[in-house]
Amino acid sequence: MAKARLQKIYEEQIVPKLMKELGYKNKYEVPRIIKIVVNSALGEAVEDPKIIDLAAKDLAMITGQKPVVIRSKKAVAGFKLRKGVPIALKVTLRKNRAYDFLDRLINFALPRVRDFRGLPRDKFDGRGNYNFGVDEHTIFPEIDIDKVQKVFGMDITIVTSAETDEEAYKLLEAFGFPFERRE
Repeated sequence: MAKARLQKIYEEQIVPKLMKELGYKNKYEVPRIIKIVVNSALGEAVEDPKIIDLAAKDLAMITGQKPVVIRSKKAVAGFKLRKGVPIALKVTLRKNRAYDFLDRLINFALPRVRDFRGLPRDKFDGRGNYNFGVDEHTIFPEIDIDKVQKVFGMDITIVTSAETDEEAYKLLEAFGFPFERRE
């Protein structure tokens, strides 16, 4: 299987740049992307179970991988939720699929967000992982807006091997992540 475009850029340009910038002596010290987790909670699926199937089909087109259905762990009467009811979808992308998804996210999807001013810099978790949300899945070019029956959002977690948030920020910035500008 051929390497993803972003993976080649990482190996040829980003690794040498970060080695010099962060003072690493070995290329294996440079932080890398381990996995990307795309999660979509669908609360409306309690009343209409078909929403899970529609969202699963769209999420599979976006990520290139079939999502896992997450079921409720316990019943919550206030939400009319029974135990074992499908309420969310999750996809874990690794290696080539993670780099392909990241490439499409940075270069095609995020620029299509209306009034986009950049991703917040304060969404790192303290261990070098970055979390952010997307309000509409229709920003991805794989989705035909005319055929969409239900618009849903998703949470995206980028798990890196970075020890600190600063290292992870430098890595994502080198990939061309559109962080908001500080003035």
